[in-house]
Amino acid sequence: TNTYFMASIRNLKKDVDFLVDEVIGDCMLYLHFNKGKNIDEIESVLKQTVDLRNDLYYRINHPEGRGDAKQVRAHYKAIGNDLLTGVNDLFEQISKLAK
Repeated sequence: TNTYFMASIRNLKKDVDFLVDEVIGDCMLYLHFNKGKNIDEIESVLKQTVDLRNDLYYRINHPEGRGDAKQVRAHYKAIGNDLLTGVNDLFEQISKLAK
């Protein structure tokens, strides 16, 4: 199971940016080493990556359950888990194209 522990909102945003950058970097490497292959699929992965980042940032900046610490913690934990699940799915898509 993917579980994510969030130390701070700032660190969560850094994690989002780092992992999104890793996916984008893998897409660029794929395009570099596979000239002209699966361009539409890689563009789709890039779009999904940007959409994931934007969705996570929106959720980070608009927490649910303000005032209820337990609900806020659960909200951020869910975001962290969604980050790991989403990025893992994107890496798997790139990996399938590379086979």
